[in-house]
Amino acid sequence: MSATPPADPGGQGDEPGRIMSGEMAEQPAMLRRILEQGAPRIREVAAEIAARKPRFVLLTARGTSDNAALYAKYLLEIRRGLPCGLASMSTTTAYGARPDLRDVLVVTVSQSGGSPDLVASTRAAREAGAVTLAVTNNPDSALAAVSEYHIDILAGPEKALPATKTYTASLLSLYLFVEGLGGTDGTAAAAGLPDLAGAILGRRAEVRALASRYRFAERMVITSRGYGYPTAKEAALKLMETSYIPALSYSGADLLHGPLAMVDNISPVIAVVTDGRGGEALQPVLDRLRGRGADLFVVGPKAQVEAASAGFSLPTAGVPEELQPILEILPLQMLAYEVTIARGQDPDAPRALAKVTETR
Repeated sequence: MSATPPADPGGQGDEPGRIMSGEMAEQPAMLRRILEQGAPRIREVAAEIAARKPRFVLLTARGTSDNAALYAKYLLEIRRGLPCGLASMSTTTAYGARPDLRDVLVVTVSQSGGSPDLVASTRAAREAGAVTLAVTNNPDSALAAVSEYHIDILAGPEKALPATKTYTASLLSLYLFVEGLGGTDGTAAAAGLPDLAGAILGRRAEVRALASRYRFAERMVITSRGYGYPTAKEAALKLMETSYIPALSYSGADLLHGPLAMVDNISPVIAVVTDGRGGEALQPVLDRLRGRGADLFVVGPKAQVEAASAGFSLPTAGVPEELQPILEILPLQMLAYEVTIARGQDPDAPRALAKVTETR
């Protein structure tokens, strides 16, 4: 039986996972705060950067923030037509490379803004002529100080080691920024997210029942395509750092190029099926998985869930495909939490991890 911790992070007692549970529950209010309080500043920053006409974007991040940066890569390439790359920080910090970054926008995403390699690579990028933007949950951080521009994601203090609310806050902030680059106010399209997020998080008992299927899993495979791919990577990270289950994330296209051979009817496969072109592109992969008798868990539209072994249906009607990742990750955060509790572990304090990871 899994324990049911209170949703209030300030509640009494020392139940395992109490802090992570409370921070997940904060997400609807946090999304509303970004839309109401953070959006004007994000639009202002976006307009100033757009006026400088960057020709290329480099995205710099680690861990959960790296998955948020990957989401931004899809947005920038699809919505703005800007070519993007994910930076290899060691080329600067370890090898001392100094590329020509004139007219390049370097966006560094970090919850704490405190990791030395992020600070050093951003400083080097600015010295190399880049326009630098920090997206953090700490406006007083060293990263914000060395960057020319800064966006505060307004998530509030995050104490649990697994990042939950800072991830969704980063996604929404990056979405608003990318819309702002094109002179568009993204708040109208995102206005329904807080209520939808609240409805999803209210289905905790449903996820708890599903988690019992995976309590003894020895391995998981998580797959998606398009805007859902960052969700697959973030879900895998959450499962690994909380429950210690090896979780392998693949683009659906990459899964077919070899890794499909390891799929059987024992190890669960989680498919994030975005309602849109990404989901359409994933259909051949889902067909192959069903053909192999995979234990297929789907997060996505109701029709997709009904065709799977198990799943969690999302309210995607009327939600643009590019905003669905903000909702997709919520049941998977809850799944990671519930599986961890069911395995007798504490998701608030994964072994060997620290809240600020100081890579160099």
